[in-house]
Amino acid sequence: MPSFDVVSEVDHHELTNAIDQTNREISQRYDLKTTSAQVEKQDDNTLKLTADSEFHAGQVMDILLQKLAKRGIDIGCVEAGEVTPSGKIVHQIITIREGLDQPTAKKMIKLIKDSKLKVQAQLQGEKIRVQGKKRDDLQSVIALLKGAELGLPLQFQNFRD
Repeated sequence: MPSFDVVSEVDHHELTNAIDQTNREISQRYDLKTTSAQVEKQDDNTLKLTADSEFHAGQVMDILLQKLAKRGIDIGCVEAGEVTPSGKIVHQIITIREGLDQPTAKKMIKLIKDSKLKVQAQLQGEKIRVQGKKRDDLQSVIALLKGAELGLPLQFQNFRD
């Protein structure tokens, strides 16, 4: 029976490369060269942006988003926190959302079931497995989920006949 998995993942190697490219561009740009601006990875899904002012933090954030997009990471998974002052510098925590949370997964399953296609959708941890008898039905589900505004970047893996 044909099936595929719906996941929301980020390539962590590409994320590290985008951070490195951002820091390299900061060190080369004339307006940011003399500042203490930088982006560092705290853990798998959290980044810390440091800058001299809120304006510089915005500039660094724009550079980071541009580098993420060039690296093939959907910027829909980036969630920027508040810019908080700390002495002479400002910090901003950036969260990389990954995995399907319960409400979003249930919304996706309801959307699939409401489409009246002859497929079954099951939540398995942080992914959704969709099974059906016809390959065309599965491709219709992929098109349906791509068209839906869910707020998360989706990937479709393990398509099997």
